[in-house]
Amino acid sequence: MAIATNTAPTATIAEGTGRRNYTFPFILVTCLFFLWGMAHNLDSILIPHLKKACQLNNRQSTLVDTAVFLAYFLMAIPAGVLLKRLGYKVSIIVGLVTFAAGAFLFLPAASARSYGLFLLALFIIGCGLTILETTANPYAAILGDPAKSTQRLNLAASFNGLAAMVAPIIGTNLILSGKEYSEQALAAMSETARNAYLTQEAAAVKMPYFVLGCILLLVAALFYFISLPEVKAEEQEPSQGGGFFAVLKHKHLLWGVIAQFFYVGAQVCVTSFFIRMAKQGASVDEKTAGYYLGIYGLLFMAGRFVGTALLKYVSSQKLLSIYAVAAIALCAVAVFGDGAYVIYALGGLGFFMSIMFPTIFSLGIAGLGDDTKPGSSWLVMSIVGGAIIPYIMGTVIDMQGDATQAGYVVPLVCFVVVLYFGLSGYKINKHMQQA
Repeated sequence: MAIATNTAPTATIAEGTGRRNYTFPFILVTCLFFLWGMAHNLDSILIPHLKKACQLNNRQSTLVDTAVFLAYFLMAIPAGVLLKRLGYKVSIIVGLVTFAAGAFLFLPAASARSYGLFLLALFIIGCGLTILETTANPYAAILGDPAKSTQRLNLAASFNGLAAMVAPIIGTNLILSGKEYSEQALAAMSETARNAYLTQEAAAVKMPYFVLGCILLLVAALFYFISLPEVKAEEQEPSQGGGFFAVLKHKHLLWGVIAQFFYVGAQVCVTSFFIRMAKQGASVDEKTAGYYLGIYGLLFMAGRFVGTALLKYVSSQKLLSIYAVAAIALCAVAVFGDGAYVIYALGGLGFFMSIMFPTIFSLGIAGLGDDTKPGSSWLVMSIVGGAIIPYIMGTVIDMQGDATQAGYVVPLVCFVVVLYFGLSGYKINKHMQQA
């Protein structure tokens, strides 16, 4: 799941670099999109797995999301400062090493079966991801012909979508054991047998995250030793826009921030509880549910391509509204349906959510002029919804006696907010535009 989005890059390849081949640097940068996509989509495996291994309730299990997305919120501005001071190459290396440090911290966390240590590891990973996304998005855009920057960025982002399909399959095979016991069965075990089972479950994350950490360090070493194109900032006239908080006077931006907050929260809710939802609503086992999550990722990626094609013929706000209505209907099916219909609804949500983030973003910054940069910052920071909304959903599920289907009312309400933005909230206040 790609989260950070940037406006047009404000840097160019330095003239002194001459004509050179940017293919290998671009391939390395594209790998970053895949790697952070893997991290995000493995979280959907981690949540049900750590719930079992650390004996958590649903609300506690959503702190996985809180740890990662809180890091995005807190690190958004520091990551930009780091990029400005250290440049693209060093910032990418710092991001990779930070990401790797979080991955390696999974080993002692699993050995101690400490959920607090797992959350610290995930927060560190989130910090690394924030640095990488803040750096790699604009860098991918400037590596080559400026006229093809959008094509390069879309190509790189497609590998993030690929990770949404690959990560659940890898996580299902390497992390999920398929061994599940009811509370009564666990209580009937001897303390030794119960601890052995839970320790074995927790240890399942060691090898995947150790390998991930090693790959990250290898990629960091490649970035260290290769020569990357120099980048210089373009000279710009001083901005005449308002202050950071003053930009919220644009009502369509304010509603865009609200819609983005609820959309990201909804998306994280859907993926975080996907496996438990498939198990309860469709009565499938843990591993089968994990494979269905991979199909969900495939549909999410397909939705990006289909949505991009449809935007040539349908206005963005109208398509957003249509997709929001479909998402609301599918959430209703997930809540009240059973059997295969629940699986179909979850997969359909992946398809119809696919274009929401970039569409809300573009509508939110439309017509802002000099206020575009602070407006973009607000829209990126609104991803903190991914830290808050899933916790609310977990609380609802626990209050309903562990009924995961009832919890899908939460993303349904979120999509209602998105629908309002697509129908009315996106409209620009012409008086403010002319002021």
